[in-house]
Amino acid sequence: MTEFVPAIGRIPIVDVYPSVSGGRWPAKAYAGEVVPFGATVFREGHDSVGARLELQDPAGVVSSFGLRMIGVGLDRYQTLAQLPTQGAWQFRIRAFSDDYDTWHHNASIKVPAGIDVELMFLIAAELFGRAGADTTRPAAGRTLFTQLASTVADTSVPAADRYAAATSDAVVDALENHPIASLDTYSEWLPLNVERQRAGFGSWYEFFPRSLGATQSDDGTWTSGTFRTAAARLPEVAAMGFDVLYLPPIHPIGEAFRKGPNNSLTTEPGDPGSPWAIGGAAGGHDAVHPDLGGMAQFRLFVQAAEQAGLEVALDFALQASPDHPWVTEHPEWFTTLPDGSIAYAENPPKKYQDIYPINFDNDPSGIRAEALRIIRFWIAAGVKIFRVDNPHTKPLDFWEWLIGTITAENPDIIWLAEAFTRPALMQTLAKVGFTQSYTYFTWRNTKEELEEFLDGLAHETAAFFRPNLFVNTPDILHAYLQFGGRPAYKIRAAIAATGAPTWGVYSGYELVENVARPGSEENIDNEKYEYRPRDFAAAEASGQSLAPYITRLNQIRNEHPALQQLRNLDIHASDDDAILVYSKYLAGEHTPSGRPDGILVIANVDPHSVRETTVRLDVTKFGLEPGATYRVTDQLTGDSWIWGADNYVRLNAFGEPVHILSVHYEPDPSSEADASTNPTLPTSTPTSTPTSPDGTDSH
Repeated sequence: MTEFVPAIGRIPIVDVYPSVSGGRWPAKAYAGEVVPFGATVFREGHDSVGARLELQDPAGVVSSFGLRMIGVGLDRYQTLAQLPTQGAWQFRIRAFSDDYDTWHHNASIKVPAGIDVELMFLIAAELFGRAGADTTRPAAGRTLFTQLASTVADTSVPAADRYAAATSDAVVDALENHPIASLDTYSEWLPLNVERQRAGFGSWYEFFPRSLGATQSDDGTWTSGTFRTAAARLPEVAAMGFDVLYLPPIHPIGEAFRKGPNNSLTTEPGDPGSPWAIGGAAGGHDAVHPDLGGMAQFRLFVQAAEQAGLEVALDFALQASPDHPWVTEHPEWFTTLPDGSIAYAENPPKKYQDIYPINFDNDPSGIRAEALRIIRFWIAAGVKIFRVDNPHTKPLDFWEWLIGTITAENPDIIWLAEAFTRPALMQTLAKVGFTQSYTYFTWRNTKEELEEFLDGLAHETAAFFRPNLFVNTPDILHAYLQFGGRPAYKIRAAIAATGAPTWGVYSGYELVENVARPGSEENIDNEKYEYRPRDFAAAEASGQSLAPYITRLNQIRNEHPALQQLRNLDIHASDDDAILVYSKYLAGEHTPSGRPDGILVIANVDPHSVRETTVRLDVTKFGLEPGATYRVTDQLTGDSWIWGADNYVRLNAFGEPVHILSVHYEPDPSSEADASTNPTLPTSTPTSTPTSPDGTDSH
């Protein structure tokens, strides 16, 4: 008979994290990310337990970190570890009986009360003797514990002195990383995939190359912009602080059922059609639209982007126009209806007569081979980032295979899922390999909605789901932006840029383009169906452009490492149902400067009013002691104040509707307090004028 083997260890370890579906897929991180590791650890009876993290890097080097209990009575242990290098990591949790802590607890009660005093010291002598003989312990520690074993066993030494020696700071320090333990128990090794930094931190900008440099003649006909004319915009995009330039499909566009302006079924000669209706006489997914200048100009464009400090992200849309070569060469890749026609794409009530979706079940091996060929083709052309159109309408096993195959060849490739769908499907796309995902940020606009949304991203799904908070897209112009005016555009940009490490902007946002096509949630005269040249210089010269504001947001993100993290967001309270408050904090041990970095974001999410309220902060969430006072400086205006736990705020939607406050951790030089004796700042009046010229004030 086979012996039954218990699943639980001698010291139970459960709910280990970060873990994705019990280790079925690797948890995710990016180089430089600070990741919480932990588990629930407990045992029978009253003896103490301890826990440590064992973290193995891609080179096989194992580091050990002590876990500390979080909360009271929940047996949850956690530590934070920064993962500096890209590659395949793994970790496990070690749990053990903490024999010294058990002795310390018992001795702290018995020795002062005169109960079992000598027995307590005999137990201590045995523990210290074990520690002194432990060859894995540093030599200084071994010497310390060997001496202590003799000291605590010496009955000629007063009990109080022996107890003091056994519980000294030197003992605590020596046991910090080398506890006196028994009953070692280990969890399973769990995988953790650390990707390059851009996978988790970056600012994206989207534009249509054909619109940049497009010209209209006197008779109304258009001439398309090219990659050469679009390249002139690259330095301006980079100057705003963006890292990634996303291009909608750049391939030939079909003529059949071509859509006209505003999604009309009627077209005029020269209407360019939707770039997502891929394929025509000039080729398919491995071709560049001739109007854009062809493949040679694309390669030069990628080089120009790199010189400007931008990576090019290319749209990957697995679909075809009726004119795509696939339709005649591989009709089995599509769905033929009973009447003999090929099914076009629909998302009722939306219809896309100019697009044929792929049927992945008729010839799965053929479609896989073609998709792999296409991705490899564009990687060879210099593309390392792909924005994938509608991945939730394709089989997930296909994506797991394609992304896994490409990642094994080139781990630098980044995949952004444009998946607005049900949570289970959206999240499983992330689990099977997508690096980032669009989110429902667009439809989360109230304080309550944003609190739940941001907290969930930071703490519930961060082990596998990495959000890219686009403030707008060619498809989406939410009512909040349609009717909120310039304040709404500033509010949404500030929250996106600080709420997650990755955010995005579609061209035209900086011009506050907010007129919708009647009956739809997208811009009128949508750029998907027509050329849309813009005069960015005129808008900036007139002071109407939000480009300077967006530029400052990206500067703040680059200056503050706390904003480059996902999992460190904490929600705070305010007395107003339109004032959203959250913080991001990074301890000095995890910042390049070695100094702590704390950011407070306070946003008036009502774009139509001035709001006054009290914000109520848990200062321990951003590295301060309870009751501390401290200085904050608004990174948008330069205003500075002395704050505590409860603070009055006035935010004018028509001036500066958002505070992005940096927390000062050094004593204030302007304070009269002696920094050597009072490390926290005394309450005082603001160092700036209480009311700034735009009507915004805080104190």
